[in-house]
Amino acid sequence: MANFTSALWCGVYGIGIIGSLVIYGLLQERIMSIPYGDDLFKTSVFLVFCNRLVAIVFAVAMIAIKGESFICAAPFWKYLAISFSNVGASTCQYEALKYVSFPVQMLGKSFKMMPVMVWGMAIAGKSYTWTDWMVAGAVTGGVTEFLMTGQINSAHAQGSSSYGLALLACFLGLDGFTSTFQEKLFKDHKTSKYNQMLYVNLGSATVSIFTLLTSGGLSTALAFVSAHPEFARDAMYLSGSAVAGQWFIYSQVKEFGALVFAATMNVRQIISILLSYRTYGHTVTALQCSGLMAVFSALFYKSFSAVFASDKDKNEKAPLLPKNAEAAPETSPQVQSQKPIAGP
Repeated sequence: MANFTSALWCGVYGIGIIGSLVIYGLLQERIMSIPYGDDLFKTSVFLVFCNRLVAIVFAVAMIAIKGESFICAAPFWKYLAISFSNVGASTCQYEALKYVSFPVQMLGKSFKMMPVMVWGMAIAGKSYTWTDWMVAGAVTGGVTEFLMTGQINSAHAQGSSSYGLALLACFLGLDGFTSTFQEKLFKDHKTSKYNQMLYVNLGSATVSIFTLLTSGGLSTALAFVSAHPEFARDAMYLSGSAVAGQWFIYSQVKEFGALVFAATMNVRQIISILLSYRTYGHTVTALQCSGLMAVFSALFYKSFSAVFASDKDKNEKAPLLPKNAEAAPETSPQVQSQKPIAGP
């Protein structure tokens, strides 16, 4: 019964992540790659700031409702490290859409599993099976085939697609660090998801507003909002879906780990790609379809293999904290199963 309940919650979080982020992705493509009138929106950090501001309001409200402490549960520099990587990843993600199409961005994110695995070994001393690496290798090969055998530029590309791919590479590295370090904070400091959500987004909002003020981007963005009221509506919906996605992401990372989250994101990417092709009419070649099939097959294999995982594998991928508990005993099996981590 406990396994069924755990699987049910994992499914709920997964569906929540996929649903909210599919909406987020379609709005992101609309805002960054399709003109409002004759104008393209260019100040991507402004969207990051809006998303983080809404997330702060949500986190403060939830902490107050649940009667949790507003005090930092972990050293502030750790929240700030996640904030910097989070802002950098989000900015690279938005900027990449100026140079490559949304399906390319989504497929590029399928590389996410490998950075998560690398960061997991470096930060948390984790190890992975040869099957994990084989699946990651198949995904990498399929994505590479897709990128090399057809059109990958954005419909309104402002420069070389190579620059867009470089931005995606930066996104993958930063985003892999973000989810892995979030997992480490939950494990080491027993932070609640709302406490972490508050301070990470507070740091991210500070970083993004400082960037906007020093670059002059704030006035440019506000002028765009004034000239195109429909952009304000889209940005509001974007922020709402981003905050909903954050809640589900924090919940899943806390209770099931960063690798499960990476697998969930891969399913979301498949759905987002198919919807993007249908909604915005992107073209695809036969060889690109072959690459897509390789990626989808590897990801589905990973999902099915997880269902039939051995008891040993299931224990290794147990939740970081028991469900409905904010702190686990220091002698819990999950804590004991982790390898020693160097440094503080």
